[in-house]
Amino acid sequence: MSDRILFFRISCWILAACLLAGCSTKPRKPDGGPPAGKVDMSEVPDAVPSTEPRSKYGNPPSYEVMGKRYYVMSSSEGYEERGIASWYGEKFHGRRTSSGEAYDMYAMTAAHKTLPLPTYVAVSNLRNGKRIIVRVNDRGPFHDNRIIDLSYAAAAKLDILRGGTGLVEVSAINPSTYRVAEEPAPSGRGSRPLTGFYIQLGAFADLGNARRLAARVSGLDRSLHISEVTRDGRKLYRVRLGPLRDTETADRLAAGLGKIGIAEYRITID
Repeated sequence: MSDRILFFRISCWILAACLLAGCSTKPRKPDGGPPAGKVDMSEVPDAVPSTEPRSKYGNPPSYEVMGKRYYVMSSSEGYEERGIASWYGEKFHGRRTSSGEAYDMYAMTAAHKTLPLPTYVAVSNLRNGKRIIVRVNDRGPFHDNRIIDLSYAAAAKLDILRGGTGLVEVSAINPSTYRVAEEPAPSGRGSRPLTGFYIQLGAFADLGNARRLAARVSGLDRSLHISEVTRDGRKLYRVRLGPLRDTETADRLAAGLGKIGIAEYRITID
């Protein structure tokens, strides 16, 4: 489970100010698992993209959580990212989201740190090829290794409930050009296959700089390596840990990086 906003202040004017400024936030504790009893989510329809105004709440230029500042994107156009998804459920069912709406664990929604609220995105599970569409109406997950927090229903349809996390590709949808006929089938395959899962510490045009960074983390894990890649005609040297087995390994290595003062890194999926 990921970290996210737990409580908002009670009075309306303080609530509005905190939602705009992101000032009343705490790490989210583990959700505690799915709701009691078997609930079939297979019949829950995907969110249907439609043009909406930006939410009155949850869209400040920037906000701060646990000492880290996040900058809300002016537009979702062209957004695409691969990384780790988590989910949140029963513990937050009915609570207010950053947009001011009540969280419904049985709706196809999600939380994102910087996308405008609301934004519609397609989310593909890179392990099994399942693909869904959700409406982003909340902020989070406030965990460095997570890119999106899915509702219980969305996580169930992607089949990541049991593991708690999953490797995904997230792509923003433009409602003005979206057609219902283009909605992906629940078991459709992702457009790009999964070939590797890494923590990337940096990418340098100069090999010497890459070697210096690698020297700082030598001994952390045997998977540390420098790989060469060409991007837009430029040769780059990437300092990476991996390929990794699971998100628990990524979290353990991220904690190790923090202990030696390295806070800038990102999850990459080839």
